[in-house]
Amino acid sequence: MTIKTPLSTKGSQIVDANGNTILLRGVNWFGMETEVHVPHGLWRRDYKHMLAQIKQLGYNFIRLPYSVNALRSTNINAVDFSIGSNRDFQGKTPLQVMDIIIQEAAKHELLIMLDSHRLNDVTIPELWYGDGFTEADWIDTWKLLGDRYKNQTNVIAADLKNEPHGSATWGQGDIKTDWRLAAERCGNEILAINPHWLIVVEGVEKNVPNQQLSGHWWGGNLEGVKDFPVRLNVANKVVYSPHEYGEGVFAQAWFNAPDFPQNLYERWHKGFLYIANNEIAPILIGEFGGRKIDSSTKEGIWQRQFIDFIQQNNLSFAYWSWNPNSSDTGGILLDDWVNIDIAKQELLGNLLNGQITPVPNPTPTPAPQAQLAVEILVQADWNNGFCINFRLTNQGTVPTQDWRLNFTLNQAKISQTWNGSYSLQGAIYEVIPANWAKVIQPGKTVEIGYCADKLGENYKPSDVKAVLV
Repeated sequence: MTIKTPLSTKGSQIVDANGNTILLRGVNWFGMETEVHVPHGLWRRDYKHMLAQIKQLGYNFIRLPYSVNALRSTNINAVDFSIGSNRDFQGKTPLQVMDIIIQEAAKHELLIMLDSHRLNDVTIPELWYGDGFTEADWIDTWKLLGDRYKNQTNVIAADLKNEPHGSATWGQGDIKTDWRLAAERCGNEILAINPHWLIVVEGVEKNVPNQQLSGHWWGGNLEGVKDFPVRLNVANKVVYSPHEYGEGVFAQAWFNAPDFPQNLYERWHKGFLYIANNEIAPILIGEFGGRKIDSSTKEGIWQRQFIDFIQQNNLSFAYWSWNPNSSDTGGILLDDWVNIDIAKQELLGNLLNGQITPVPNPTPTPAPQAQLAVEILVQADWNNGFCINFRLTNQGTVPTQDWRLNFTLNQAKISQTWNGSYSLQGAIYEVIPANWAKVIQPGKTVEIGYCADKLGENYKPSDVKAVLV
């Protein structure tokens, strides 16, 4: 289902312009908040290929961090302009780079949430001002973005400030430290210019009246919303956004508690889930992630349980991160910036199936069968190689249970694949889909693909067939 913007809130749900309940399931693609002033990885890959891959893997939005300093700068670095379409960035400012990324994302129906991640290019400040920047600098940057993208329909939200912590308070009333009051000031300034955006508000770390839990992650403490909700001049626009990590980021006390991991659920409920349960506002997990996904280490246990928790409670999220170069979490991409961490993507795939709540069909057709149609898309083609995407659409009325894709490949040698396991018998390939991709709901699509080296002129796939099993 295509998401029709702008978005609003209805109780605990995010709804599109048609009133359909949606779930935002995305990734963080960071870099614009660092000294290079562009999303990372452009030294290795064509930005268009990366955006296409994000969409192919099943995500529908990107949280795009920036720094105030970057958007005031004219300089960008760490882009290989000789790679594919990266020449589009030659001579551009950071703000123009943001324009290009957003416009290309729109072609793939990828939504964008902008994230004021840093003020300078180096550190995350405790408050929304500091590091040589004032509150006015922070708000003026948001006003600039709100005006610049008010007609860019795939830009849907403003994550006002990344991870307030330290001296930041909530509900204490001090104009210099009360993050809730600052969020109201900034949110109202944005909405006065652009009334369509969601205003995304993270928590603090501590300093909340009547706080129940003794500790929180930076930005993870939303206990204060109960007594001190964010009040904006435009109704139905507030979304609350905690961040949550495992022991691989920091060995918080609760990971060593005797009742771990059972204690995690109480923490998540008291910290933020009560907001959705009480129909106050929706929850969007702005960051979570980690290197380990096994069932024996503390980080692996935490990550598996948190993904289950997100799924059980129908929460929106942005995974940290798309990038592989997040030192303490790793990413969905591997260090080559091309291939994906298959095990991690399969685990996240549990959240991506049925990512948008379906709208009931008032006149369902009774034919009880699945039917797969295959579309062959040439993703890239150059002198010595090419990349192919197979787009499989279930044109039937019931979900698939499992399937295989067969095709013949003559004068080519596969060098990388995604979303499936490829085996070769003679010149015929059989593809077994990743576990998360086996079930395709009616009307939904899954994309699998490969890149290959050319060995002759007859290099394209032929005799492509999808087989239900």
